[in-house]
Amino acid sequence: MTNLAQLRADTPGCSHRIHLNNAGASLQPLPVLRAIQTHLDLESRIGGYEAADEAAADLAGFYESVARLINTQSCNIAFAGSATDAYARALSAIPFRPGDVILTTENDYVSNQIAFLALQKHRGIQLLRARDCAEGGVDVDDFELLIKKHKPKLAAVTHVPTNSGLVQPVETIGKICRDHEVWYLVDACQSAGQITLDVEKIQCDFLSATMRKFMRGPRGTGFLFASDRVLEAGLEMPLPDMRSADWVGENDYISTKTARRFEYWEMPAALVLGGKAAADYALAVGMDSIETRVKMLASMTRNRLSELPGVQVLDRGEELCGIVTAYASHWAQEVLQQQLHRQNINCRFSTLAVAQIDFPRKGVTWALRVSPHYYNSEEEIENLIDALGRLQ
Repeated sequence: MTNLAQLRADTPGCSHRIHLNNAGASLQPLPVLRAIQTHLDLESRIGGYEAADEAAADLAGFYESVARLINTQSCNIAFAGSATDAYARALSAIPFRPGDVILTTENDYVSNQIAFLALQKHRGIQLLRARDCAEGGVDVDDFELLIKKHKPKLAAVTHVPTNSGLVQPVETIGKICRDHEVWYLVDACQSAGQITLDVEKIQCDFLSATMRKFMRGPRGTGFLFASDRVLEAGLEMPLPDMRSADWVGENDYISTKTARRFEYWEMPAALVLGGKAAADYALAVGMDSIETRVKMLASMTRNRLSELPGVQVLDRGEELCGIVTAYASHWAQEVLQQQLHRQNINCRFSTLAVAQIDFPRKGVTWALRVSPHYYNSEEEIENLIDALGRLQ
């Protein structure tokens, strides 16, 4: 890994703020900022269409860089405005009929759960959730049993939920889905950029992600992976446009052959270039190195939090990642937020609204969420612990 001093020098926000909210939106490194600013300046001087023409090769490079990041081909990548945007485009392409089953987990992301419930309400889809193991995380045996019993049209799993450090076994589930020929959708919103992703090993049909979280890209950017199986089966969005399809006759259109069939024509060129720069930066640092350091910092954070009187670390599961959640009965959320803000420490809170199954089981209605990244220092973790310790 590039040395820590250089990584922090590349990150202007590090000079005045302890940023431990990378699960919300990371601090962007200088190459990302420059890519965006340079293109916006070009647009202001020569026009939006003309600037996009000049940047055509770099814009195409977005697909190549993201493909390298997750071990696929550029033709399998689509740009999206966010992880939810990408996820919805994939979900809309599944040819559901009334009575079809969606199988998911008890830890899937809130927006996905709402989408499943909406499909159940409006399209007559049946929603099933595989139960959790006692130690946390989905019970893979129960997941497979439900697949065999109900033959779902879609299996959908969030790799890392927003409200805890749990890492779900997406590769094991992928093998089960492939063995039973079930469409498989993975939400990598919180894992892209902190955990090495390999879609060949995951064996997913779709994978969605954002660039603003651990990827360190700009807000308003994300991507969707669509497998060769998806493309060969002709899956597409129900409402394509001139980017996702070609109008070839008065009453006929043909879908784009690549994953661009999941894109719309209007895209923010400056942000696409920022997304490419973010992917390139992660590749240069090295995903294996990033994952190792993130997990180390998160483990340090959990250990130090657990040493504070009355503090309960909430993360459970066989594998944990860079999201750390904790709760203490003597903490008042508003006071805690103000205390951290005064010391220029960025953390966030997860609430019951995003964890309707997980938090009641843990006996909490909210939790402090700390999400360090590889550019954070051990000293910053100690500063957070010191700030929290003064709240006793």
